[in-house]
Order: sequence, then structure tokens, then C-alpha cells
Amino acid sequence: MPANLPRIAIPMPHSGDRDYAERSIPQYEDAVRLAGGEPVRVELGWTLEEAQKVVDACNGVLLPGSNADVDPSKFDAIRSSHTAPADPLRDQVDQLLLRDAYRERKPILGICYGLQSLNVYCKGSLIQHIPDFLPEELRGRVDHKAGKKVPVAHEVKLAPDSKLASILFADAARSVLPVNSSHHQSADKVGDGLRIVGQCAEDGIVEALEGTVPDHFVVAVQWHPERSVENDPPSRAIFDAFVKSAAARRSEGLG
Repeated sequence: MPANLPRIAIPMPHSGDRDYAERSIPQYEDAVRLAGGEPVRVELGWTLEEAQKVVDACNGVLLPGSNADVDPSKFDAIRSSHTAPADPLRDQVDQLLLRDAYRERKPILGICYGLQSLNVYCKGSLIQHIPDFLPEELRGRVDHKAGKKVPVAHEVKLAPDSKLASILFADAARSVLPVNSSHHQSADKVGDGLRIVGQCAEDGIVEALEGTVPDHFVVAVQWHPERSVENDPPSRAIFDAFVKSAAARRSEGLG
């Protein structure tokens, strides 16, 4: 791997389910490589000092999905019976990565759980179980937990003035994107310094957030573009833009 490639820190998806983590992380790593970056695993069992040393040498942060859920106490909510156990080690590493990325203006890409982790880090909150949140007439319109075997679960309506829309569409008139879906939670109150830039076209669930600081790349999506980078140009475009931003930070000697 050439030494001049931008290095992208990726935490292992889960500390307690190694089989799941090892199955899922290669897709994120492959997507980063296809975009011209060097993926760097951050193990969840490392000490904070060990993790910080690795993160210091990285130029961007990718927060992947997980089969954990963020601890509801972090956004002052009572735990739903549908909420999965939290992963404190993943949460600890995510916080380290995000603290470093915001301090050094390193690009951030959050995917699925990564969006939720980012939003809570920024003092936002989550819908703990989408069917419990939606009015009854909307609950059956979209299966947000469809899973990886369903390539298109629903459409996302994007804000036309967003960074994400400019990444995905050369045609400014386009604003709807078909996506996959594998989640049961989503952003509720939006965190500080973030804004909603994508919602499910069928039921309004938040599907994309981005940062409000113009010179800091912060993009998070609720779907899984890493699953389709090889045959879906919009999925590839997300990683291309992210890695390009990390390369720019590296060339500037920042991050």
C-alpha cells in the first residue's frame, strides 16, 4: 500500500460479537480502498493511549454499522424493550475518534449505527424503535429492517442544497435516491452542528445528516453504501468524496 494514501480510521463494529465484526468490516475497508484510501482498523480492546496513537496518524474517520444500540441514558431516555444491548467499548472508541476528528477537522463518514453514534455525540437523541414512533397509518409502508438481501428498501428524499446531494447527483434537479435499509433506530432530535439532509420519502424517517461547518466534511447516512460500491455509482461517490476530503487534509498537513 503506497505510503501517501489517506489513512482512514475504522473502529471494529462490535466488541462482543467478533464473528459479526469480522464479517462486516471488510466491506467498509474494501470501499475505502476502491476510493483510494488506506483503511486502518481500530481495535475496541486497545487502551485509549494505544487507540489515540493510531488515530493521530489517520486523516479521516469512518464510523461503521453495528448490531449494538447506543445506550439510551446518553440521551436521557428510558430504555425501550426493543433496544439492543449497548457496546461500551465501541462507544468509547467512537467518542475518541469523533473528539479527535472535530478537534483536527478530519473528515467524518457515519454509516447506520455510525450516524446514530455521531448524533448522540453531538447531543442529539434517537428514536429507539421506528414502529413505536410512527403513526399507525405509516408503520407498514417501509421495512427499515429489510436487511442486506433487499437491495432497494425505499427512497430517500435529499435536500437539494446539501453537500450530500452535490456528491450524489451531477444533475441539481435530482433529489431522490433508492437505498437499502438495515436499522430499527434513527435520529430524532438532531445534534449540535448537524442538520437533516435526507428523509425517507415514504414515512419521513431521518436518513442522512451532515455538518453545518462548510470547511469540515461531516456526512452520515442511515443506509449501507459499502454494500454496493462496486455496482452503484452513488454509493461509490460517497466514499470517493470522503476519501478525497481526507486526502486534501493530508496534503495540507492537517489531520
